[in-house]
Amino acid sequence: MPLDRTDEDLLAAVRASPRAVAAHDKTAWVGLFAEQAAVHDPYGSREHIGPDAISRFYNVFIAPNSIAFRVDRDLVAGYTVVRDLNIETTMSTGATVTVPMHLRYDLVGTDGGWRIARLAAHWELGVMIARLLRTGPSGLLAGAKLGPQLVAELGVGGAMGMMRALRGVGGSGKRIVGRLFAAAASGDSGGVRALLDERTVVELPAGHPISVAEFAERARGMKWDKMIAAGRTVSVSVRVGTAPGVAFVDFAPDSARIAKVTVFLDGNPSES
Repeated sequence: MPLDRTDEDLLAAVRASPRAVAAHDKTAWVGLFAEQAAVHDPYGSREHIGPDAISRFYNVFIAPNSIAFRVDRDLVAGYTVVRDLNIETTMSTGATVTVPMHLRYDLVGTDGGWRIARLAAHWELGVMIARLLRTGPSGLLAGAKLGPQLVAELGVGGAMGMMRALRGVGGSGKRIVGRLFAAAASGDSGGVRALLDERTVVELPAGHPISVAEFAERARGMKWDKMIAAGRTVSVSVRVGTAPGVAFVDFAPDSARIAKVTVFLDGNPSES
């Protein structure tokens, strides 16, 4: 992996994705990924690993649709880019759905330039289905067409793997994260410690581990809004001081314990 890089190097690799999607250029889009890259979309569903699986993912979810990325901000830390955005998808039947999303791209340097090693798309499948159905007959038709497409491209196992995204920490996870952030914002260190223990890994900003006590201090006065539960992770649009960002709160595999809190922050925030 090359050691030299700039934020713009990584952002250029990431921004190539919506351009290829808009152009319906499958070769270009699949070519953005490293050889054994993994696509988790939505996060919590079964991942798609390697060019063949990613190509089949494209056939089902990108090829038939028109997709627009409405990006609020990009955040860079290490070799990771996080995008805070909404994605507007117009199905082949004419149904249009806008879904709040956080995208995490982990990149790797190759002889051919920067490639995506892992893409995690944090959005709520249940919310998308509900919004699609509310569009009326065109949404119902789009849903009816998607099932056979899933099975044809991904097999029965792949279709069932997609449905895993309906499971996860859900609303209960959001409530726990809401309590954690409320305690941190108000300076209630006891409330923070009640939800984070000595096993919890905290990075604020991403890549800089801190103690739970330091998190309770540094997160004082934080604000947050868009909260998404995908798999066993809750992602949240946040503001810490003047810096906007996105926090990822990972829960343990088998309990409601918070295992990790990672906060990606804008390195050059405005004062507004």
